[in-house]
Amino acid sequence: MKLNNKTTNIIAVCLLTLMFGLAFFSMLGDANTMDELAHTPAGYSYIVKQDMRLNPEHPPLLKDLAGLSVWLGSKITNDPVYFPDQVKPWTEDLNGQWDFGREFLFRNNNNADKIILLARLPMLLFMIVLGFYVFRWARELYGNTAGVSSLFLYSLSPAFIANGRLVTTDVVAAAAFFISIYYFMKWIKNTNTKTLIIAGIVFGLALLSKFSLVLLIPYFIFIIIVWMIINRKFLKPIIGLALIGLIAMALVWPVYQFHVWNYPAEKQFADAEANLKTFGNRILADPVIWASDKPILRPYAQFFTGFLMVFQRAIGGNTTYFLGEISRTAWPHYFPFVFLIKVPLPLLLLMLISLIYVLSQSRIKKMFKYQVFKRLRLFLKKYFTEFALLTFFAIYWYISITSNLNIGIRHVLPVFPIIYILISGQIEKWLNDYSGPFLEKIKLNSKKEFKNVKMITWSHFITYAKYTIIIILFAWYAFGTIKIYPNFLSFFNESIGGPSQGYKYVNDSNLDWGQDLKRLATFVDDNDIDKIYVDYFGGDSLEYRLGDKYQSWWGDRDPKELPLDSWLAVSATFLQGGRGVPNPEYKEKTGYYNWLTQYEPVTVIGNSIFIYHIKSKVNIENKFSDSD
Repeated sequence: MKLNNKTTNIIAVCLLTLMFGLAFFSMLGDANTMDELAHTPAGYSYIVKQDMRLNPEHPPLLKDLAGLSVWLGSKITNDPVYFPDQVKPWTEDLNGQWDFGREFLFRNNNNADKIILLARLPMLLFMIVLGFYVFRWARELYGNTAGVSSLFLYSLSPAFIANGRLVTTDVVAAAAFFISIYYFMKWIKNTNTKTLIIAGIVFGLALLSKFSLVLLIPYFIFIIIVWMIINRKFLKPIIGLALIGLIAMALVWPVYQFHVWNYPAEKQFADAEANLKTFGNRILADPVIWASDKPILRPYAQFFTGFLMVFQRAIGGNTTYFLGEISRTAWPHYFPFVFLIKVPLPLLLLMLISLIYVLSQSRIKKMFKYQVFKRLRLFLKKYFTEFALLTFFAIYWYISITSNLNIGIRHVLPVFPIIYILISGQIEKWLNDYSGPFLEKIKLNSKKEFKNVKMITWSHFITYAKYTIIIILFAWYAFGTIKIYPNFLSFFNESIGGPSQGYKYVNDSNLDWGQDLKRLATFVDDNDIDKIYVDYFGGDSLEYRLGDKYQSWWGDRDPKELPLDSWLAVSATFLQGGRGVPNPEYKEKTGYYNWLTQYEPVTVIGNSIFIYHIKSKVNIENKFSDSD
């Protein structure tokens, strides 16, 4: 099926509009999520104070846009936002981002819902921009139909819709990775001054988006080495790559200079020293600390302080529930398994079709028969873009699998656009294998007329069968995404029974990030509940949402304290964390929610908050498990 440019553009606009609509209207019902509690107030502080004492472990770009949106919104609506610059989390604490976030959003008569909404709006822009580049690159590589197909897969991706609405770094990082690689490949193929400058600026913006983008440095070096070998050009690519890096780092300085402008030098030094006190490699940490109060070097010192903090956290790991187990260390199969249950099944089938088609191609087989190195060089020259994309895919997956930080599928979002593009390209080729061009080559003659008629009939049948398969898979893909509206964060595919079963396998940002607290408040009001005990995981405020209708609860509290005929709400992250089996290395108590297995939840809010009505006596035998 061929699409002209006008039709292609119209479809692309419609798909991006649909994605924007699904994201925007679904986020209106979402409470403030965990990471937003730190990012939004930090971003606002950067804009109004030019002081980066909060959340230094992430670069400022997305937080700046969130904070700027809140600031502009308050000016336009003449609804001032109060900044609590006299509270202890701001004046005394070391990176008191979480407590300051609660003060800023929920405890100083600010309109929390308005601030949350305004902060999220720029995130939708990042989401749409990434969609545009997915469409653009697929179209350039494989044509209009592939461009539309890749954008279809992107714009109806539950993972991107779920995370693209929130003030978090994940979709921004995916966009930064993808667009940086796009312009880097543009420069490789057309090494003029204009493409070099653009590649450098985009790379600099990437480094200002998330510290994991430093992975692009070894990746670019590897790609340029392969390019030099197959094209036998050396000096110009090396100089160009160095200039791209210099442009990027030159961009970092003025941005960070703005963010330390009113950050007292003595506090920056003290904060850097405290934040990096436990960093193992002092050869890296000590120079950064030393530079933290030096006027010219302070911007770079703040940048590298954040980078080392992230590096330190990645090594340290994070307490996580996975497949019934609790651990602070990572599982090598975590991300592959989460990928298999968190992406739509039709996408997995499309990946399988594409892989089988690629492996069946004669050009792949011939490459390894004779003159291997010569054929490999020619192959890489012809398909260098695909090679570069697959290389990044492999590197990123390797880093993710070997990382000690298992939190959610959001951490592997940068590989998704590559999957969409490569799938779309191969599906387009597969569909056309038996279509028009094949039939035109058949020459009917009197001796072979019957045979050729059979060939034409069979060719038509194969073609229609292929299109039918693809249409069914795309329709299934769209239906599965739209069906889960507005609970995109808790999407799980049919292989485990769908979204309602996801909590049994993983939690945290895969399922439960505190997004359903507003919906819990609605449930409490609709059911005339005067008091509910709540164990909540997230970045919102129970007091702000429920007022005097809630009573704090926590996992290891004695269940006998629950009166009969009481209501209890427990976030899935805490519920499963209190029922999981401890890993041998996990030394803290667990099993504190085993007693809840004797009750069936009345309902589950958004697949993430379990509601119980305790009407009978609690049996608390074997309440705790101890890893010792």
